Amino acid sequence: MRTRKWNFVKMFSPLLLLLCYQTQAQTENDGIMMQKKQWCNGFTYMYSGWDQYWEGTLKRKNDNIGRFTNQSVVFMTNYGITDKLNVLVSVPYVWTHVTAGTLHGLHGFQDVSAAVKYQAFTTKLAGGKLKIFGVAGFSTPLSNYVIDFMPLAIGLGSTNVSGRITADYQHGIFYATVSGAYVWRSNVKIDRTAYYDTQEHITNEVQMPDMLHFNGNLGVRIKYFVGEVNVENMTTLGGFDIRRNDMPFPSNKMNMTNVGVHAKYTLPFFTHVEVLGGGSYTVAGRNVGQALMFHAGAYYIFKFK
Repeated sequence: MRTRKWNFVKMFSPLLLLLCYQTQAQTENDGIMMQKKQWCNGFTYMYSGWDQYWEGTLKRKNDNIGRFTNQSVVFMTNYGITDKLNVLVSVPYVWTHVTAGTLHGLHGFQDVSAAVKYQAFTTKLAGGKLKIFGVAGFSTPLSNYVIDFMPLAIGLGSTNVSGRITADYQHGIFYATVSGAYVWRSNVKIDRTAYYDTQEHITNEVQMPDMLHFNGNLGVRIKYFVGEVNVENMTTLGGFDIRRNDMPFPSNKMNMTNVGVHAKYTLPFFTHVEVLGGGSYTVAGRNVGQALMFHAGAYYIFKFK
């Protein structure tokens, strides 16, 4: 017979751990490129917390975990091979915590991510400039972290390959960016010999559904400042809902829509340094937490001759 404590564990909801690209200096889904022989390096701190989550489409609380928090420090590096070709790499260190119950948080290096970003097309349009970018991305776990311990697991454990198309239009100081990506995810292995999702599986291998990622940004770009409002959506192409009071699982359907703000400022007296910050809120979701998120960071740009 299962104990009361195990039944508490079964009620925990997973939080989708978003990639940190949205918070970095020049990212894979924006309309900005590092120039040739420029090398950007820096760190971003991220905080995410929630005390309500969606169990399928039902939003609820769980007093057995209280408030869940996910924090991370992300190192990012971005090098301009040419004015139109950039290489980006990021490494996050993540730690998790809950304020109630007996479960303890986890911590460690999550997934290393790398992307090649290419500015494929540029043209003048209606008094402004339109740019089209293509991005190929790859990520894989850096450590052998526990996967099947949601929401306290620091990642989902899959190796991912992504393809992205981004369109950026700027007219004067105003700009709009839309971007979409398809993410192929590998299967993962968990520390048990059988599991049940919508049917029984006598194996430790879990098939992870692929994902779609979209974002739209509206903002201003001036000499030393970039500011924007943004909408971001992630949709899982498959998976299943957390059953009522059941244990969450890595291959659950995890959908979310976030709205937020982001700003970046270049120091006018020392243009090698950029500082940034912002936040977002989950306005809709499925099998994820309704999270309030903040980020802040600083970056240094080396300019080689």
